[in-house]
Amino acid sequence: MNTAAGPDLIEHFVAKGKEAFLDLKPFEIPNPMAGTVRAAGALGVSMVTVHSMGGTGIMSAAVAAARDFPRLRVLALTVVTSMTSSDLADIGVAGSASTEEQVLRLARLAEGAGCQGVIASPKEAGPPLGVLRTSALIVTPGVTLPGESPGEHARPGTTRGAAPGASHVVVGRTVTRTADPAAAFRLVRTDLEAVSGSDHPAGWSSRCREGPTAPSDALLSVDAGAAAGTPRERHAPTRAAGMAPGLS
Repeated sequence: MNTAAGPDLIEHFVAKGKEAFLDLKPFEIPNPMAGTVRAAGALGVSMVTVHSMGGTGIMSAAVAAARDFPRLRVLALTVVTSMTSSDLADIGVAGSASTEEQVLRLARLAEGAGCQGVIASPKEAGPPLGVLRTSALIVTPGVTLPGESPGEHARPGTTRGAAPGASHVVVGRTVTRTADPAAAFRLVRTDLEAVSGSDHPAGWSSRCREGPTAPSDALLSVDAGAAAGTPRERHAPTRAAGMAPGLS
């Protein structure tokens, strides 16, 4: 979506007082990585992702570049939700019996590099709590309404059982590619609030982001990158003002 719409769309939402999650997932050497993060910060982005499998050096460079932008948080992508343990073996990740072990390994690196949080699938969102600082964000993509296809996500979750420990939940096509996105969004929000009000300490978000939501100051947003065509703002009745899609 960022490729299609560009920085102008980000600036549009930021100018309206909204927060943008720029999910670029750059995998670069340190200097270009730092430049990417600085460019994101200059646009007013609130969260930006980097690939943790690039190692401590690129994550540290990203964190250092973000220091000039106090509101910008660097999130480390651990293992993308389409990958399985077999896929990890295919690319030569040795000694990792499971995606969970690799997520934990990368979460430790991200914490050591100073990242403000990680991206992990709903299947692995809980374990990083043991290796991250208490203020760290844990963002979980690959979440759908119950009964819907997870698509290419190999390690998905649903809105009724999504990711204990997550601070944000990412939803996409379950909202953006339905006949009535507003109604689907309300269902997502209802499910997540019910879960967070019971046994989950988590907040909830996705990439069209809305401010703190009752009952637990959680965050909910929708992945604009999963929508066909131009992303539209989606509004739900919460205590904070409006949404801004993050772009991928």
